[in-house]
Amino acid sequence: MKVLANDGISKSGINALEQAGFEVLTTTVAQEQLANYINKHQIDVLLVRSATTVRQDLIDSCPSLKIIGRGGVGMDNIDVEYAREKNIHVINTPSASAPSVAELVFAHLFGGVRFLYDSNRNMPLDGDSQFKSLKKNYANGVELRGKTIGIIGFGRIGREVAKIALGVGMRVIASDKYVGKATIKVEFYNGQFINVEILTEPTDEILKKADFITLHVPMQNEYVITETEFNLMKDGVGIINAARGGVIDEVALVKALESGKVSFAGLDTFEEEPTPAIQVLMNGRMSLTPHIGAATNEAQDRIGTELAAQIISILKTEKL
Repeated sequence: MKVLANDGISKSGINALEQAGFEVLTTTVAQEQLANYINKHQIDVLLVRSATTVRQDLIDSCPSLKIIGRGGVGMDNIDVEYAREKNIHVINTPSASAPSVAELVFAHLFGGVRFLYDSNRNMPLDGDSQFKSLKKNYANGVELRGKTIGIIGFGRIGREVAKIALGVGMRVIASDKYVGKATIKVEFYNGQFINVEILTEPTDEILKKADFITLHVPMQNEYVITETEFNLMKDGVGIINAARGGVIDEVALVKALESGKVSFAGLDTFEEEPTPAIQVLMNGRMSLTPHIGAATNEAQDRIGTELAAQIISILKTEKL
């Protein structure tokens, strides 16, 4: 059986599939040529990330497909229900990238409270001539320890964020439509750990109480954070979005940054990808990354091996 990893797959994933007898192709095929390639090579399994879309027309055009896999959490680039109606298995890797995304959240948080997003712009320009002035500008940082972090969306990634936050010494509050409580296991050296139970609260309470807010919700049909929600927040709040573009109204965010309601924002995802709004890209209070939440070597290894395990289980068990 043949697997096409159109957006790539880790070496560990390739090895696992090949050891199980699968032929793995890693050619990157242009979207408009994908159906022809799949049919020509009789591909059984198509693996994608965010660069490739799998819509109804592609599904209809490729009768050999038995599995469509998404390396990551969100599957908004796949017509999931339609594929399943056609008896095609659709799989993803919801837990593999969670630690990496959570660490990126804290990269933005640590950078935000110490103005790294701005100092990294200005030190190369003026560090040799205005060192003392820059030192004064960036001298009012704050610590994360003892502050309250509000997590909107308390699934796998939200819980990984909570784990790091507890380790840092932050107070953790969370909201989720479907989760009432969760036990967070914080592990230490030599097998030691503590369990912390967190009860979720209404989102409005999170907005009012949190010093920092991070979003971990799936793609939405409407904004989660608009001007109304910004008005509920503390003055000087920091906000991070490493979830999906479109969950924050970016026009309202820029307005909140300019007014001082929001002290800084960290964005890994944007309303208009891959061409984010210039007002966002050029804002001096933004810490920006190009949708790299899951882009660590460790996460890619976990994604590859998790996809391989699911594929092997489905195709071997069901003898497709």
